[in-house]
Amino acid sequence: MNNINVSAKAIGGKLKGIRGQIITFKTDPFTHSAHQCYDYLPDGLIVMQNGTITDVGNYTDVITRHPLLSDIDTYTDAVITPGFIDCHTHYVQSPMIGSFGDTLLDWLNQYTFPTESRFIDKDFAAISARMFFRQLLEHGTTTANVFATTFETSVDAFFEESMRYDTRMISGKVLQDRNLPDSLKDTSAEESISLSEQLLNKWHHRGRQLYAVAPRFAPTSTPLQLKLAGELYQRYLPQGIYMHTHLDEAHNEIEWVRRLFPERTSYTDVYDHYGLLGPTSVMAHCCIVSDEEWQILHDRGCTVAHCPSSNLFLGDGRFKYWDAIQQSRPVNFGIGTDVGAGTNFSIPRQLGEAYKVAMLHDHSLDAIQSLYLATKGGATALHLQHLIGSIAPGYEADIAVIDLKPSEFAEWRLSFSESIFDKLFVLFTLGLDNINKATYVAGRKVFDRSREHTHLYATQLQY
Repeated sequence: MNNINVSAKAIGGKLKGIRGQIITFKTDPFTHSAHQCYDYLPDGLIVMQNGTITDVGNYTDVITRHPLLSDIDTYTDAVITPGFIDCHTHYVQSPMIGSFGDTLLDWLNQYTFPTESRFIDKDFAAISARMFFRQLLEHGTTTANVFATTFETSVDAFFEESMRYDTRMISGKVLQDRNLPDSLKDTSAEESISLSEQLLNKWHHRGRQLYAVAPRFAPTSTPLQLKLAGELYQRYLPQGIYMHTHLDEAHNEIEWVRRLFPERTSYTDVYDHYGLLGPTSVMAHCCIVSDEEWQILHDRGCTVAHCPSSNLFLGDGRFKYWDAIQQSRPVNFGIGTDVGAGTNFSIPRQLGEAYKVAMLHDHSLDAIQSLYLATKGGATALHLQHLIGSIAPGYEADIAVIDLKPSEFAEWRLSFSESIFDKLFVLFTLGLDNINKATYVAGRKVFDRSREHTHLYATQLQY
């Protein structure tokens, strides 16, 4: 592991340390030998300053380089990892998570659309955003790619709460001007794009916030709205804007797209035709994807988000990661919770579900591949691998602390596992809801399970 020593005197600010077992990834275990892909420090030390990691390595080596460091959080019976990254979720569906599912389209009409209609009320949006962030941070998630809904209030409430924690988040106004209730429908395609652009200019690169042009999915946008959305995305692409939507989730959804866009060769071709595919396009689900569509996604540099608990819950298609990473035309992918069709906010629990989905197709995901997807793999999928997803000098100090004794049974069970990855695989498989001890965002401990006030805003904490 490369180490550098940046003194407090040189750049100012208080030094903060985190000590314990540390795992971080250097490269992709899907394409490289596992032992080449990660660094594991049985007794490591992370040094942070002004929200950034300045040094990391073996404790005995690092501590000698930092004589001014006295504030160290030490974790025993835990493993320290980069904060988890959720590549696709809906904060506006938090109030209806766990609602009975039939088919995707019936579920949207019965539960999703009525719930999202309530987000026109700023107070309701703010309360929902507050609860959503508490859940993310409690489960060790520090970055997420998040759907809001039609209303400006839903976007503002989300980013305002993110600013309070100083989290790096991606979101944007949802574009939807047909085939859904009037209570959610954009007044016009032109007005929806104008409002999205206003919100983009308000929030993109404000602090750690990032904006996404977000048509819900092709069936709920008119051709004009898709065209204007594509133009907006392409216009701001040099500024690092995202495009976030859904693709090829369920058979009845795909058939609907064929009826609505008979002139296009595929669902993916719809988005491509309107300029919505590019290097920062994130396509959720991608369960039923043809070879031709994978090729388009590869050619445009798109990312796909695997949302296993959501797909299992609604009985949709099953994501085939081996198709995504095919050597001749690889496509980056990450893990998403997809709340509220997804049944929990925990990325580790999603990894357990992803293993099961793969096993149904005679494939598997081991703990090394899984933890990579949750951290550096997710950052790579979102084109943020230079900022987050690793514990290394120069990276933003977003960190999760996984408890290796979260319950009496788990402690007993893990006593029969030898390697740290064997233990993590067991935790992912058990799907416990309390495996995260603490979460650091930009160097501040915003969640601490043992603290009286478990969640604290960045403004309530000092570097």
